[in-house]
Amino acid sequence: MKMNRRHALLSTAAAFAAPAAFAQKDGWPAKPLRIIVPYPPGGSSDIIARAIGNLLADALKQSVIVENKPGANGNLGADFVAKAPPDGYTLLLCDVGALAISPSVYPKLPFDPSKELRGVSMLAYSPHLLVVHPSVPANNLKELVALSKQKDLNFAISGTGGAPHLAGVALQRAVDARWQYVPYKGGSQAIQDTVGGQTQVMMNGMLATYPHVQSGKLKLLAVSKRTRMPLIGEVPTVAEQGVPGFESGTWQGVLVPKGTPEAVVQKLNAELVRAIRNPEVRGRLAGQGAEVVTMTPSEQDQFFAQERKRWAEVVNAANIRAE
Repeated sequence: MKMNRRHALLSTAAAFAAPAAFAQKDGWPAKPLRIIVPYPPGGSSDIIARAIGNLLADALKQSVIVENKPGANGNLGADFVAKAPPDGYTLLLCDVGALAISPSVYPKLPFDPSKELRGVSMLAYSPHLLVVHPSVPANNLKELVALSKQKDLNFAISGTGGAPHLAGVALQRAVDARWQYVPYKGGSQAIQDTVGGQTQVMMNGMLATYPHVQSGKLKLLAVSKRTRMPLIGEVPTVAEQGVPGFESGTWQGVLVPKGTPEAVVQKLNAELVRAIRNPEVRGRLAGQGAEVVTMTPSEQDQFFAQERKRWAEVVNAANIRAE
């Protein structure tokens, strides 16, 4: 039986409206939501969670509480959400790429993110910045590599096996640099010690790191994007400095426990996308070097699987393991 154009349009509209209608009929949300950020305050995920929290609360007519649960390179908070009831009230906002790395790095990981969590939406991407303490006598990647062979350099990382760590390892192997990795419990603490001079080098998400470059507390040598960024157009990429195709960064997104009702997941996706695309939020993030990047739940799950495979190869080649 043929379907006329009007009937088709009505059917399509009904399909998109169904998740929201179902969620409302089911009484969701009937209580406050929690956004779990598995890192200390001040990092990229924390910044984004607090930027969208009030907008999400206004849209859902419920309080949205941002709660930091740092530990084990983000795995403590992620495990908490994975074990939470799949009812749409406990959300995980984290670096999705770093979460995809964890199964390769932690042989005793207490949860399986691919089986116990599912994607809701990606929110933003920011490239890693290669920065040094201002006292370091290097102004580009070549000079930093040469210096690393002459004196000891400590490379601050947000945690063993995190995306900044693997980006540092990939860069180190590509340019034959020499430095020692110093793990912290989050990007904000790694930044603090590099600003203070206790560590000399780091690669970290631009969103959390760029303000310290602007203030002169860190010196920027390269950006890990394939093309230069308009915001810092004078800064060459890692690829331009001798490592063709090099790209890394942080991908902030939201996940929920597997088994969360599809209608709730779709409603959350719609409101999260609306919040992150708010002109004020988008402008604030763009001013710090983060791009708004959204995905459907299925697209985010596919991205997660691809990242897991991609970084497993780096982890295995470098024999990186953490307890």
